[in-house]
Amino acid sequence: MMRVAMVTTHPIQYQVPWLQKLAARDGIDLQVFFAMIPDAQEQGREFGVSFAWDIPLLQGYSYKVLENVARVPSLTTFSGCDTPQIHREIRKGRFDAVIVNGWVAKTCLQALVACRLSGTPCIVRGEANGLRPRARWKHWAHHVLLGQYSAFLSIGGNNRRYYLESGVRADRIFSTPYCVDNERFASAADAWRREPGRAGLRARFGLDADRPVFLFSGKFVEKKRPGDVIDAVRMLAGEGPPGVQVLMVGDGALGAELRERAAGLPVRFAGFLNQSEITAAYAAADCLVLPSDHGETWGLVVNEGMACGLPALVSDQVGCAADLVTPGRTGDVFACGDVAALAKLMGSRGRDPGMLKQMGIEAHDLVRDGYNFERVVDGVMAALAAVTGTEG
Repeated sequence: MMRVAMVTTHPIQYQVPWLQKLAARDGIDLQVFFAMIPDAQEQGREFGVSFAWDIPLLQGYSYKVLENVARVPSLTTFSGCDTPQIHREIRKGRFDAVIVNGWVAKTCLQALVACRLSGTPCIVRGEANGLRPRARWKHWAHHVLLGQYSAFLSIGGNNRRYYLESGVRADRIFSTPYCVDNERFASAADAWRREPGRAGLRARFGLDADRPVFLFSGKFVEKKRPGDVIDAVRMLAGEGPPGVQVLMVGDGALGAELRERAAGLPVRFAGFLNQSEITAAYAAADCLVLPSDHGETWGLVVNEGMACGLPALVSDQVGCAADLVTPGRTGDVFACGDVAALAKLMGSRGRDPGMLKQMGIEAHDLVRDGYNFERVVDGVMAALAAVTGTEG
């Protein structure tokens, strides 16, 4: 039996399913450590609303919540997760390997130090992709940091390239593609399409039943550039009668400003939608739009949309663009901040609903077959075999 620990900040809806599947694998004894269980206010801080995820996140695996000694416990700051207790847990746990979720929280670096002191192999799964401009000293610091891990779980092509360019050996990198619960999203969207049906859904959101719908879903924060979608609609509206409409799902610091900018345009705001409701928006839409800058290290909302049968228009700074978006097949890519290019894509794709539907089918098939939790667990198992000397 291989004893494995996972260290992460909190239960994450995109992470729990593969932890459950890993815990169910023969020969694996998994213990998960959380730095905190956020309350509704902390969970929704960047959305500007308090909420708890409406799907179970603490079932199917053994977990322990560490004592968080941070002065202000938080998920949005490096020092908000400070858990020196992890040293004792790793030392007494006698784990064969420890997996850590990145290095942007103090808890994760504390786990790395604990592994180094105890001689325990440490495997990291981070999001860095090399798209964010960094000072030379930060590149050097990352090179030194990455030299401390035993293996790396890559989430996609940019992430893998970043590791290689940072001096990581190719045989220490294992593919664990970023993904969502494709089956849950697809089946829920199909259920909405049956009842109340697309026309009913569009009526619910205040949308026209016949015009194509482009969907933005996410936090209303600077890095996601939600205003670019509204500005693109304004450009299209200036060219004649509105041919497209936009559904904005989410909330956050930019909410009031965005609503003001959208006045008089075919843009509707649905507010924050939890996991059981978000698929209604996907089912009502024809295409997802994600105009984010390089702060969007992946963009799992694209996986969600594709699982529901939507193609995606994404900026070239979105981390998943290189993996998930094949122009003209599963979506399109435009230069970040180029609102005119986005408007042109929305206009041209909106005039060809049949093309959007076909692209959505290809997008769905892509994430179903290549970006799923089974592949994640297979990659984790390969990494565990490599660091414990049991491969082959």
